[in-house]
Amino acid sequence: MPLNIVLIEPEIPNNTGNIGRLALASGSNLHLVKPFGFEIDDTRLKRAGLDYWKHLNVIYYDSIDDFFTKNKGAKMAFLSSQGTQEYCDIPFEDNLFLVFGKESVGLPKQLLSNYPESLYQIPLYSKHVRSLNIANAVGIVVYEGIKQLKYT
Repeated sequence: MPLNIVLIEPEIPNNTGNIGRLALASGSNLHLVKPFGFEIDDTRLKRAGLDYWKHLNVIYYDSIDDFFTKNKGAKMAFLSSQGTQEYCDIPFEDNLFLVFGKESVGLPKQLLSNYPESLYQIPLYSKHVRSLNIANAVGIVVYEGIKQLKYT
């Protein structure tokens, strides 16, 4: 039942470390697409991921193009505040790739325009909040996927 968590150009090591811990706890694979906003051996990454990182299945990519070339034909859902569908409506299945953008700007505009039918959002119910922390967003979506896969 593994899901695939994809972080496109992550910028904050603490978020990536927390998402790594979540990936391991949920049985998911973590895909990290360069460039990163930190060094992979950053102490903040290690602190957030604790000693779990060595047990995690992490796949690294040199660029967005490298990621899409190596995963051609894979089923993907893209998470963005620009999405018109809600995350609960993602057609979850084994090995689905859940793609998240960088903390500062989200997914690249080209991905938003290339995959409009696969764009999903987590609704926000306050006009005072632009977005959720990426680690929280990943947790919400991954565990929704586990719930749907487990009970369908």
